[in-house]
Amino acid sequence: MIFQEDRYVFDTNVFSQIFRFYYRAIFPRLWTKFYEIVNDGRISSVREVMLELGDGRKTFGALQWAKGHSHLFPEPNAQEAQFVRDILAVKHFQRVIENKKNRVGKRNADTFIIARADSIKGIVVTEESDPPHGARIPNICRRFDVPCINLEKFMKRENWEF
Repeated sequence: MIFQEDRYVFDTNVFSQIFRFYYRAIFPRLWTKFYEIVNDGRISSVREVMLELGDGRKTFGALQWAKGHSHLFPEPNAQEAQFVRDILAVKHFQRVIENKKNRVGKRNADTFIIARADSIKGIVVTEESDPPHGARIPNICRRFDVPCINLEKFMKRENWEF
């Protein structure tokens, strides 16, 4: 069943996977469906994801696409900034997120993705795992009651079959 009201906030790894593994010439129907949802305003992300795409990661065309769709990557508003503060007020999440950011030496969009999804009453789409007692996106989403799914579940939810 397609829920027209569903809105999604994509993590960096989802954009990377789509652009890396779903070649436009091989999966034209996927790209048609992807652009339909984008054009309907049902897919967005955050500024930090676009910055992550530009951090030298293997993004396979995702950065160029994102630059052409920069309206999908807004800066956080006041409500989202407050939600990020609420997430980081949980010491376990703060410590692990900072360690991850420092270890990679790059940006960390995780809290902003979750805050945006909460703000728009959307669903986070990420390929991150959900380790017990972890501080990954799915763990934080569960703690703050923000829906979170992976790319496969997103495709199933939208009834994408090829």
